[in-house]
Amino acid sequence: YKLNRAEAELPTSVFGSAMMEVLTNRYSLDEISETPLEVLAADLNNLSHGRFGNAEEIAKALKRAVRNSYRLDKVMEDSVDVVLGMYADEIKMLSKQLKLLDKSIERICVAIPEVKPLLSIPGIGKIYAAGIIAELGQINRFKNEAQIAGYAGLTWRRSQSGESERQTTPLTHNGNQYLRYYLVEAANMVRINEPVFANYYKKKYSEVPKYQHRRAIVLSARKLIRLVYTLTTKHQLYQSPKMV
Repeated sequence: YKLNRAEAELPTSVFGSAMMEVLTNRYSLDEISETPLEVLAADLNNLSHGRFGNAEEIAKALKRAVRNSYRLDKVMEDSVDVVLGMYADEIKMLSKQLKLLDKSIERICVAIPEVKPLLSIPGIGKIYAAGIIAELGQINRFKNEAQIAGYAGLTWRRSQSGESERQTTPLTHNGNQYLRYYLVEAANMVRINEPVFANYYKKKYSEVPKYQHRRAIVLSARKLIRLVYTLTTKHQLYQSPKMV
């Protein structure tokens, strides 16, 4: 089948493990079309262990995509199946390798004392903690958190403080892009799990009319740098301040 692009949009990634199982092993497109909606939704929910959210909407989107598709000729269909099968196998292989790498990182984290303070911060897991420490190296080579921010490229071209209003002024994007990635992604997880960071994010988000999330999450990452520097240099665990 050739799926119409507009009709094939799904509220989830088609490359997720559950969706790959559905499209490559569990059902043919004809079976998706013929399977009752409630049965397909229940099966999707079981395969994803509830992570799809609204499984019925995904089931409807799948049925709609199949309904608005058209059948390819045999030669073309076989060629497409071979190519898609190769991509599916490659994705499965890479996913398996990622799981093995995650397990290796978890084992290494046990032997790195600087990781423990970062793991005490709500929202930061072993992957982000290990990534931050790996890119920082020895924390004592930085005199203060501002040096870490400069090293990560979380600074601005104009001489303004990290607390001032920033909408169109771009980041320098110099420095260690991997450290910048880990800090920004970790800050996003921390603001979801830690009320103090959540309030800080909301405050910065509401201060400007555009680029709200980008600005707020970068400033949250700057706030996280101060916390990382303090905890790792003092070898302390994180304690959430009392909320007023």
